[in-house]
Amino acid sequence: QAQLVESGGGLAQAGGSLRLSCVASGRTFSNNAMAWFRQAPGKEREFVAAINWGGSNTYYADSVKGRFTISRDNVKNTVYLQMNSLKPEDTAVYYCAGRWGGVVVTTTGGMNFWGKGTQVTVSS
Repeated sequence: QAQLVESGGGLAQAGGSLRLSCVASGRTFSNNAMAWFRQAPGKEREFVAAINWGGSNTYYADSVKGRFTISRDNVKNTVYLQMNSLKPEDTAVYYCAGRWGGVVVTTTGGMNFWGKGTQVTVSS
């Protein structure tokens, strides 16, 4: 089994930045595609960003494209989400998720394991 632990969430002002980290343990990290999702109160969990096993391909939701950057360090078993130009509508619990194998998917149903989430709150 794989375990994921997110960190780096907190309170930021609109226009500010936060960097989320997700540390993986258990099964081999470098073989897995990884992704970030988020869930705002009263809303469904939605895709934010994804990265393939080697880090060469990245994918973003339109709402964060140009502002967020996903990256990974397979030596440190860590995936990151750099969030810049934050907006109040980015407020949500952010979840790290992984999928066995290198194929990237952008749906919650396609992920095999999840972290418990970290809260991001952006004030206007």
